[in-house]
Amino acid sequence: MDRSSSLRYWLSPRWLGVAPFFLFVGLFLILPALTIVIGAFRGPDGGFTLDNLIGLNTTTIRNAYWVSIKLSFWSALLGCLIGFAMASAVVLGGLPKVIRSPLLTFSGVASNFAGLPLAFAFIATIGPAGLITVWLRTEFGINLRGATGFNLFSTTGLIVTYLFFQVPLMILIITPALDGLRKEWREAAETLGASGAQYWRMVAFPILLPSLLGTFALLFANSFGAVATAFALAGPQLNIAPILLFSQIRGDVLGSPGLGYALAFGMIVITGLANTAYLLLRARTERWQK
Repeated sequence: MDRSSSLRYWLSPRWLGVAPFFLFVGLFLILPALTIVIGAFRGPDGGFTLDNLIGLNTTTIRNAYWVSIKLSFWSALLGCLIGFAMASAVVLGGLPKVIRSPLLTFSGVASNFAGLPLAFAFIATIGPAGLITVWLRTEFGINLRGATGFNLFSTTGLIVTYLFFQVPLMILIITPALDGLRKEWREAAETLGASGAQYWRMVAFPILLPSLLGTFALLFANSFGAVATAFALAGPQLNIAPILLFSQIRGDVLGSPGLGYALAFGMIVITGLANTAYLLLRARTERWQK
């Protein structure tokens, strides 16, 4: 393809359909990310500095990152386990096929249900005066918080709340991978004398492992960047990185705009690594299934 043909190709009207996508990504993803990266290395005088990143080494910020990592890890792990069990039951467990469509439809909606509506739903259901909390206390004399120590406005409560969108996201992603397990593979394993456990351990699980790890990385990033639900449930009293950054944006509680950029830059690095791992593992899974 010569230069003129290449120019005509890139200026072809066929690109008009995806132009809004590139515009959206450029304005609301790439440009803000570049602004954060530049701001993280810019001092008050506008020059290059590493002081902003060094300033992250404080007890408050270290604890915020650590709590965020633990929160994201456990919500991603539990989301993967529960979602995998539900998807396996529908795809491979012999349940009626009529269940599959409603489950996937609900998962598509629930995976995007977060923020204030989700927080309100959980407060109204299992909060201190929630429907289930009051019902258990009045009908059975069970104090949900006193008997189990469960507190919705804590890290544990936030993990439970996050599972509402983590589990459906896992179902949506892992279902195609389970569909990719060919019946011929299981039949061949059984012909060679393999038991069901041996088939899963030696055939199915190694094939699904990249997809499982990739989905775990995606769920980790999904949880790590969530702020609206956490802020609506616990407010600024919960010390996690997204809430700390949100407070910085609203009131500069850290006392330095550059430190706020550095905090955001750290979150970009962590979520970027998780998303990169997901993309690489997803590509490997697709090669396996071909």
